[in-house]
Amino acid sequence: MALRTPLYDTHRKAGARLVEFAGWEMPVQYEGILAEHEAVRTRVGLFDVSHMGEVVFRGPGALEALNRLFTNDLSRVADGQAQYGCLCADNGGVVDDVVIYRRAADDLLVCVNAANRQKDFAWLSSRTGGAAEVRDESDEWGQLALQGPLAAQLLQRLTNVNLSALRSYRFARGEVAGIPCLVARTGYTGEDGLELFCPAASAVPLWDELTEAGRHEKLAPCGLGARDSLRLEMAYRLYGADMDDSTTPLEAGLGWVVKLDKGDFVGREALLKQKAQGILRKLVGFVLTDPGIARHGYPVLQEGARVGEVTSGTRSPTLGTSIGLAYLPPALAAEGSTFAVDIRGRPAAARAVKTPFYARNPGNPGHP
Repeated sequence: MALRTPLYDTHRKAGARLVEFAGWEMPVQYEGILAEHEAVRTRVGLFDVSHMGEVVFRGPGALEALNRLFTNDLSRVADGQAQYGCLCADNGGVVDDVVIYRRAADDLLVCVNAANRQKDFAWLSSRTGGAAEVRDESDEWGQLALQGPLAAQLLQRLTNVNLSALRSYRFARGEVAGIPCLVARTGYTGEDGLELFCPAASAVPLWDELTEAGRHEKLAPCGLGARDSLRLEMAYRLYGADMDDSTTPLEAGLGWVVKLDKGDFVGREALLKQKAQGILRKLVGFVLTDPGIARHGYPVLQEGARVGEVTSGTRSPTLGTSIGLAYLPPALAAEGSTFAVDIRGRPAAARAVKTPFYARNPGNPGHP
């Protein structure tokens, strides 16, 4: 049986179309993906992301222990700051991509992908050597994402946190409509927005308060469909599609979150070796110049021969063109390179482009 977030009944009553995702029964859409996508780009949308996992590291050795398991450098992060990066296996493969919130040097929250909650907790807890207390607190948390150019305006009416002082990838503890929350300037849409971590029992009243207050901004409840099209316009990677334990951060274009000079961490030696030898494939953004939509798993062809595979693809609601990501040989990764995508036996011409596909508005922080 699929798992359900605390907001399951709320979604049903609102008429959401529910689907199974990563073992959870989640809303894929309410009014419709295109309408919800536009709401986030132009106004504000509200997402239930309570299926995400929260693993907490505590104790005097927490920061050092977690930094040895993380590709980015937590020693450069201040209290009240979040950092994006990867957990890697010994061979450099991506175990997960995560955001870590440093509440204090001895208290760090790791937000993990929903499908990886149990795997990540087992992986993290088995590699600390007792240097820190590691707890899976996923069931104790609700998480809502308020995203869009009017998100901060709406939320400021409900919270005692000074949002104008809260920069990208910073967070603060405060109250939203009287509910204790961790309020973070993070997101997965490319627009300005906030992610709210609250007690699981408070998820429904928090959703209701935001929905009621958001009538003025014409807030739209949003599902996973819009979340996926929004993140793909920004070329944000999706674990399980654009990367997994068979791909490395260097291949996935995430070399900027791999700090090879910070000292030892799990996967470092493999990544050093790969960087020295050069990658054999690279995640590339492309647009179709022929009709069609590229989907996950479609072959990429060069002169009729298969040279790669699409990892994510859709028709961009904002741009009106078909966009996608694919692993290709480095020779085809340069902007302007041409190839074809096999769409059910029909080759559709494609061209490599610079990402993100969508140029977000100035000052909109979003996911890195």
